[in-house]
Formats: sequence, structure tokens, C-alpha cells
Amino acid sequence: MSRITRRVVLKIGAAAVAAPWIVRDAFASSGELNFMGWSGFDLKQVFINFTAKTGIKVNFAAQSDNNMIFAQARLAGQAGGIDCLEPSLDVLPAYLTADLVQPWDLVKIGLGNYEPGLVTGEVGKRMLINGKRWFMPSVWTAETLVFDTAQNPQTYGTASLADLFDPKNEGRVTVRPHSALAALGRVLEAQGKLPMPFLDGYKNDDNMRKIWDVILAEAIAAKRNFARFWSLEPEAEAAFVSGGCTLGLCWQQAGSNLQANGSPVAAVAPKEGAFAGTQGFVLMKNARNVDQAHAWAKYIALPEGGAAYAKAFSANPAGKGAVDKMDPAFAGFYKAAYPEDAIGKLWWWPTQSSSFLKLRSDYAARLVEAWKEKS
Repeated sequence: MSRITRRVVLKIGAAAVAAPWIVRDAFASSGELNFMGWSGFDLKQVFINFTAKTGIKVNFAAQSDNNMIFAQARLAGQAGGIDCLEPSLDVLPAYLTADLVQPWDLVKIGLGNYEPGLVTGEVGKRMLINGKRWFMPSVWTAETLVFDTAQNPQTYGTASLADLFDPKNEGRVTVRPHSALAALGRVLEAQGKLPMPFLDGYKNDDNMRKIWDVILAEAIAAKRNFARFWSLEPEAEAAFVSGGCTLGLCWQQAGSNLQANGSPVAAVAPKEGAFAGTQGFVLMKNARNVDQAHAWAKYIALPEGGAAYAKAFSANPAGKGAVDKMDPAFAGFYKAAYPEDAIGKLWWWPTQSSSFLKLRSDYAARLVEAWKEKS
């Protein structure tokens, strides 16, 4: 491949005067931003609003997944043409290894604009190399506990991943197989039942097998708890509507969708922390429009831009106060799901090698096969 492919270019907005909060040199180069992100989401209004606020025109290249974004970034590293990209955090090491990106200038963005739990702690360390920040979060979501409020009520602080495997919930649980194994791994680690720390399983395949052999055996022992497995969000929703499930480890969107449709369902982060992932912005090393990229990252960190961006992705905003600008029903769901210190306790999926993913799929398949044997 010698050029950027599968591109949808949206050239939006005429010249306008930049708002005072935009960096002083926002128009130093071309007054535009070449941005590559995710296909399948309607971002047009966000770009229109950004242009109206700053005068910066967005040229948007849409790609279907992390692999495509990275492939096009490698091409642009040679040929130019991209200023800013939006991969997920777990693939950031690949960009650093390939020497494709440069650090952000926090003076121009303002770290204080973000929810503290999304830029500090362990997740914050993953965005930092040698004291410089290479990744600015945009939106995030999580797999968390979804529950029937009447039949299986849960309360933050006591709700636990361990509840998924408790005999009291026999025949009432829905999970994604590999996520169930990861959840049980975290529970077993806290109980001192793993041969080494759970995260050591992501370091090499031998560690992974030693840890996940223990997890799989315990999960098979609890297989009667599982009424349904899901792989897609609608399957998780159906497990509550017609599958007899009252508790699940599901994408939060399954819970919010069910609640919006009138089902007695809510979500809450487990006391161990919900499984979380974030996508965010990286700045190309050969970016031509550096100040414009900073203006874009800052806009999405502020309440107005962050709320609109999160709505487009059906996800959670990274910016402080942005959720209060969103639909009141969603804001209420979000605050109930992640109260108090829940955001600071999120458990972020680590980088996973291709061999790890293959082994993970094998273990998940073995769990499902064991579950099918009803004895």
C-alpha cells in the first residue's frame, strides 16, 4: 500500500476567529487539522462545532480498527499528511517503538481539564515516557457489573467480581468468556490462589498458561452460574430480557440501553474496579499542524466538546464536567455506575500480544465447551 486508503474526508467550516482559550499560534501553519480516527461514527457535528469555535478546518480520515490506523500512520511517517491520530491506549507502545509520535505540550492543553482518574495513577503512567505525555484520552468505556435492580440489587463498595462465581447466582449470570476468566483471575489473585500476580500472565506465554490453567479450573467449577455467554452487546441485553439473567459482566452500554428501554436494570463498578479501555490522541512526529492538534485535543477535553464527542461514540467523556452536558438520563446512569472513587479504581486492559490473544481464545473456548457439558 502506497497511500492512505479507506478514507472519508470531511472538510468542514469556513474561517472564524479563534476563541480566547485556543493556543495563540493556532493559525501559524495552514489553519487546518489532518486527523485520523475511527469509522462508523457520526462526528460531523463535532467537527462543525470545533471549526465554529476555533476556525480550524478538520480533514478527517476514517479507519476501521487499530491495525488500519497504525498501518496508515506508518505510511504517513514517511510521506506526511497526518497530524493527529486516535488509537486505543493498549497499542501506544507500537507507536513509540516505531518512532512515529512526539509528546504533547500540556501547557497548551491543560491536564486539569481531565477527570483525574483518567490521567493519573497506573493509567497515567502508561501515557508517560521519560516524564513526557504521549497520549491524551478522548473517550472511554468499561465492562462492569450489570444487574436486575429488583431481583439482584447491587451496591457500590460491596458489589464484587466474585459475585459472578458465587453459588447464590447459579443460573443467573451472563459473561463474555474471556472477560469472565480475567475477572476470576483478579479475584483469585486477591485470594492468594494464583502462582504469580495476574498481570504477569501478560508478560509471556509460559506465565499465561500457569495462571490461566488455575483460572480455567476454577471457572469450570463455577460453570453452573452461567446461563448465557455473550460476544456482542445485543446478546448481553437479550440475556436479561429473555435469558433469565439477573447479573452480568457486560459493556456498560448494555445496561444503559436496557435501562433506556424500560428494563429494571442498572450498572455499578465492582469494588475491584471495572475493566476499562480508552482511546485517545497521539501527535505525529512529522505533524505539520501541531498547534491545531493541541487545540483539537483541548476542545475534546472541555465539557462542550467532550460531551458531543462521547455522545457520538456512545461512550464516556474524558473531560471533567463533560458528563453533565450530556443527556440527563445517561448522566444519571453514568454517575450511578461510577460513583465516589470508581473512576480512580478502573482496571485498564494491558497490552496483549498476538500469542496471548490466541491462548486467551483457546482458554475461552475450553470454558464454553465445559459449560455445554451439563454434568
